[in-house]
Amino acid sequence: MGRVLVARLDSMGDVLLAGPAVRAVANGRISDGSRPNHVVMLCGRQGEAAAGLLPGVAEVYSWDSPWIMNPAPKMTGPHADRLIEYVRNSRITEAVILTSFHQSPLPLALLLRLAGVERITGASTDYAGSLLDVRLKPGEDFPEDQPEAERALGIAEAAGFRLPAGDDGKLRVASVPDVRDLVGHEPYVVVHPGAAVPARAWPPLHHAAAVELLQGAGHRVVVTGGPSETSLTATVAGPSALDLGGRTDLQTMAGVMAGAGAVITGNTGPAHLAAAVGTPVACLFSPVVPAIRWAPYGVPLELLGDQNARCRMTRARVCPVPGHPCLDSVSPEEVVAAVERLMGGVSSFSTHVSTRRKARNR
Repeated sequence: MGRVLVARLDSMGDVLLAGPAVRAVANGRISDGSRPNHVVMLCGRQGEAAAGLLPGVAEVYSWDSPWIMNPAPKMTGPHADRLIEYVRNSRITEAVILTSFHQSPLPLALLLRLAGVERITGASTDYAGSLLDVRLKPGEDFPEDQPEAERALGIAEAAGFRLPAGDDGKLRVASVPDVRDLVGHEPYVVVHPGAAVPARAWPPLHHAAAVELLQGAGHRVVVTGGPSETSLTATVAGPSALDLGGRTDLQTMAGVMAGAGAVITGNTGPAHLAAAVGTPVACLFSPVVPAIRWAPYGVPLELLGDQNARCRMTRARVCPVPGHPCLDSVSPEEVVAAVERLMGGVSSFSTHVSTRRKARNR
């Protein structure tokens, strides 16, 4: 059994989108008879909990990357040495570096070379020299406008790894807890109002109005959020929705989302968590990043928000357009209508494993 490092140094949603690639690496290389690998997942602290949920991950190591994290830690000798010593002592001989279109694998590849890693695969627009053994050129070896999960799996495939037979390439978590003692036994809709950055957030009072409309239509509503979002979740839940703000860790939240008929959320990590447990998503998607790459993957989806707004493709953390029109223009009634379509089995847009991916796995 080989020890292979899979790196995704970003946050929770990015790590969840790496799941199919991780399973491919864990399955092993076809040329070696698909002997299983011991996968070490390298991520930042914001992705550590998500990495622990992924099937195929045997070990998780957290290291805050100075070229990925915001705010960024200082790049010092001791900080670099911590990663180098860990990799060297872990007897890792191969690495697959997963990145988005705007990221370079080369800084990490340099550190992994110093740690003695013999074979490294990554996608790089820039000349990689001896830092990468397998270099994919974006725009030449694969298209940039594809779902992030497929991009990551393509990098793993270039390294020689394939998903096991019968694996559909969708997002997954290793286990989903039974949370009925927390949420009750009646059907419900999840509303997750928080967002990692302000540019991707729908207004709290819009969320609260949607909750009231859902309840008026006969739906039970569960509101989720992290420990820092309890004031927000209380506002959104109002007097009658179940407020779980600050009461769930990531695995428990996965259980809450798995039991929902649909999830309402922005383009933030919990959207990908919902997709990983197979729940339809009404996604309030700010076009600061492209939906074709970052929309919830592999589940029925209602994409809400003006995808041609002036903030499109800016990657802005704070909306650069006065009034935040891409999302603020979406009415609570539109969101409730989207939920009704999803729960009725008729969504306006669905993301599926692409035909190209299916063909590749034949």
